[in-house]
Amino acid sequence: MLLMPSQIISRYEEICALSARMVAAARSNDWDQLMVLEHSVALLRDGLLREDDNSALNDAERESKARMIQRILEDDAEVRRHTEPWMDDLRRFLGGAAKKRQLARAYSV
Repeated sequence: MLLMPSQIISRYEEICALSARMVAAARSNDWDQLMVLEHSVALLRDGLLREDDNSALNDAERESKARMIQRILEDDAEVRRHTEPWMDDLRRFLGGAAKKRQLARAYSV
């Protein structure tokens, strides 16, 4: 079922608001909240992928949608600036633990 233009714009507004909250969560290192928000965004995004009829939008609605998508992309880049260092630390930690297990197995035989 395709969404009406007002519903499409409303969904993008919801995603835009959630992405701004994701930035705040990332800035405060609130990873649990960030994951909850990301899940909410993913559900809305997936619904839009199935139900967004861009051809039903008028020019003003398409422009509004484009501005919101740009804002969402900027928010995503900001979230990544905060999460990538944390993810790198986590990878190093997990990689170190895996190497320790491999060494322990290799020399405990």
